[in-house]
Formats: sequence, C-alpha cells, structure tokens
Amino acid sequence: MQVVEYKREWAYLNLAINGLTGQLRWDWTENMKGESIAPVVQQWAEDGVEVVVWDRARGHRGSAYQEVTVKLIEQPPYSPELNPAERVFEYLRSKVEGQVYGTIAAKKEAIEAEIRELAATPDKIRSLAGWDWIRQSVAGLWQSNTVHQ
Repeated sequence: MQVVEYKREWAYLNLAINGLTGQLRWDWTENMKGESIAPVVQQWAEDGVEVVVWDRARGHRGSAYQEVTVKLIEQPPYSPELNPAERVFEYLRSKVEGQVYGTIAAKKEAIEAEIRELAATPDKIRSLAGWDWIRQSVAGLWQSNTVHQ
C-alpha cells in the first residue's frame, strides 16, 4: 500500500545533459510552450552549450526559437531510447516518486536536491547518459570536421 495525493499542479524540468563530460544544466518552466522553453535554451547557449538534441514535442518547435543561437537537432519521432535525458529522468523518478510532498514546491525541492547530488558526480551522469554510440558519433563528427577543414 502507498499513500497517494491527487492534486493538479505542474512544473516542467528542462534538463540538458552532456553524457561525455558528465555535466548537467537544468531550469524549470510553468508550461511546455516554446515561449517558455526558448529563454532557457538561449541561456544555455550563452553559457556555452552549442547543440541541443531533443524530441519533437510541440514546445520544441516554432517561431519562439528564431533568436536562439544554439543549434537544435530533432530526434526521430517516438524514440525516447535515443535521448540521454530520458535516462536521467528515469533516475530522478526512482528517487522521488512514491512519496507525498504536499506542495509542488516541496516536490521541486526534492528533485533539486537529487539533481544537485547527481550534478556533483559526473561519473554517475556519464554512466547514465554517455553511451558508446554517442561517443562514437561525436568522435565521427569531430573527425569529419577535421578532415573537411
């Protein structure tokens, strides 16, 4: 048996993972609209992120991204297994789900605590999201860029 709380409140975790270096970036939005997410992605660009690979969610497309300077690469539809962020989301869910928090703020704080702990352990992030095929693909891109320059 498990205590359950039904409450309709949402907060959206925007998560960027570099599976090669083990770095995390994150921010929260109140919805999944491009107008809310684009400033987060632009801030990541200003912090040095050059490329974001993500799914084809409605909020990941549209005119809100015209001013975003990071390169946006979409994954094929219905392919969460290709998205390293999904592995980190699974990890976070395993740590925070199944508990009653009382407020969305309390649940966000529990998630924040887990993210901060995870962010302090790059080896753990690399084990979750630094898959061999990603390493090989990036190495191939670097090699290709070197050859063509």
